[in-house]
Amino acid sequence: MARFLDFYHLAAAFAALVQFSLFLRWLYRRIRNDELTRIFVEDMATNHLPQIYVLLEKLCEQQGIDRNAPPPIRWINLNGLNRS
Repeated sequence: MARFLDFYHLAAAFAALVQFSLFLRWLYRRIRNDELTRIFVEDMATNHLPQIYVLLEKLCEQQGIDRNAPPPIRWINLNGLNRS
């Protein structure tokens, strides 16, 4: 029993536990960052792009520039999951 409680084994177990906890922290932040990025891009596409197109249309009218109609914004879910 004393052999398993050797200082080197405890140090290795502690180092492994610290590495595992750092990995879990990194994994959580990575998942959270991806989720925040997805929400940001969706918000930009649905809320801000239409306003930007309206302002660009006004600028084109002021400058006398012929323009094409703004493209329709369609949110495509490539994962097959409904995240609405």
